Amino acid sequence: MAKVAFLGLGVMGYPMARHLKDKGHEVTVFNRTGPKADKWVSENGGRAARTPREAAEGQEIVFT
Repeated sequence: MAKVAFLGLGVMGYPMARHLKDKGHEVTVFNRTGPKADKWVSENGGRAARTPREAAEGQEIVFT
């Protein structure tokens, strides 16, 4: 599976990132408001990044 970053956890991004995680991808998320990214990680696993650059670093695919 791929190492992916998902930037933006809005109405569409939140479930899209979850679907990627559910399919076995290694997901790092970033959101403008950090607590939302932390919530996503607590519900789904993965990792939260504090900046878009940190999220994208070392990833194979970046979704924005």
